[in-house]
Amino acid sequence: FRVEYQAVNLDSLDTSGLDDISPDSLYGKGLVGKKALVKVLGRGEITRPVSVKAHAFSASAEAAITAAGGTVERLPLPWGEGRPPAKGNQFTNR
Repeated sequence: FRVEYQAVNLDSLDTSGLDDISPDSLYGKGLVGKKALVKVLGRGEITRPVSVKAHAFSASAEAAITAAGGTVERLPLPWGEGRPPAKGNQFTNR
C-alpha cells in the first residue's frame, strides 16, 4: 500500500525556467514520468518566485519556495485520502 512519489528538487525547478510549475509542465520538460505523483524536495536553492503545484512537499522545500516569494498548492491524490486501492494481490478477491 506504499505511495510512491517522483522526487523533484528545488535546484531542478530553478533551472527549468518555468514560472508556473505543475506535474504536466514538468512532464513536458522531461523531469517526471507521465501520470507520476510529484513530491518537491528541498535540495538546492530557488532564487525567484514561482507558483508550484504538486502532490506533496517537504517542509524545507515549502519554506524555501514561500521565502523566495512563491506560492505552494497541494494537488489531491487521484484516489482520495488514505491508502490507494488494492489491486493485483492476494487480498483483492476476498
